[in-house]
Amino acid sequence: MRIVLCADDYGLAEGVSRGILALGRAGRLSATGAMVTTDRWKRDAAPLRELRLGLALGLHLNLTTGRAVSPVPELAPSGDLPALKRLMALAFSGRLPEACVRAEIHRQLDRFEREIGNAPDFVDGHQHVHVLPTVRSALLSVLRERYAGRALLVRDPADRADRILRRGGPVAKALFVGTLARGFAEAVREAGFRANDSFAGFSPFDEKASFGQEFQRFLRAPGELHLIMCHPGFPDPELAALDPVVGRRRQEFDALMRRPDLPALLWPGWPRSKVTRPPCKAAA
Repeated sequence: MRIVLCADDYGLAEGVSRGILALGRAGRLSATGAMVTTDRWKRDAAPLRELRLGLALGLHLNLTTGRAVSPVPELAPSGDLPALKRLMALAFSGRLPEACVRAEIHRQLDRFEREIGNAPDFVDGHQHVHVLPTVRSALLSVLRERYAGRALLVRDPADRADRILRRGGPVAKALFVGTLARGFAEAVREAGFRANDSFAGFSPFDEKASFGQEFQRFLRAPGELHLIMCHPGFPDPELAALDPVVGRRRQEFDALMRRPDLPALLWPGWPRSKVTRPPCKAAA
């Protein structure tokens, strides 16, 4: 069995970026998704570029935390992005204009390309926002416009119910996200891109529970392209001000750094597929 292990939230806070860099340098990750909306993105992008040949780098599309790249009417008129519940309410009520979402996605991709020097290897969403109504159609439209014909993967956070039940853990959360993402993988493939065919990593983020045991559950019932999300890092005040998952990130870091068989589990072909692609010029 081989897995694609992706660390989310690179660039969210100094401790998160530092932890992901350490795991990447140790060969204990397949990929990381970057939040390019933060003030520290340009600073944190420089060391990330050094890992391009061994680590897949993607955009972790952010529409719910901190500030938008620039004010967007109906989405972030003051510059502050809405909380997840607010974004979901706008999306499911049809009050989220696709043009506004497209504009923000373009700007985040521009920021990624400008600092990394290449198109992303994959795209996913912070809090899985990329599968919401309007957001999914805006995202796939933008990706077709910018990256048609490229070997880009778009994360599908859904999985079959039988696989979710076999893994256990926060089953209700995994099933709920799977419901939100219904039909997403098919839409991704119809747009000409790849999607994973199984997905794990849902966690209650309980600091009293063993992440090592939880990770063992994530390995159950894999598909051919089994993608596992994780959230490692080092706690710091910057992180505590932005995200409720703080202490648990250090536990994930420690477990991933210490697990002896982890490098052998990682699928080596997928991260390196980006090497054959030409650089993508960032939009002005």
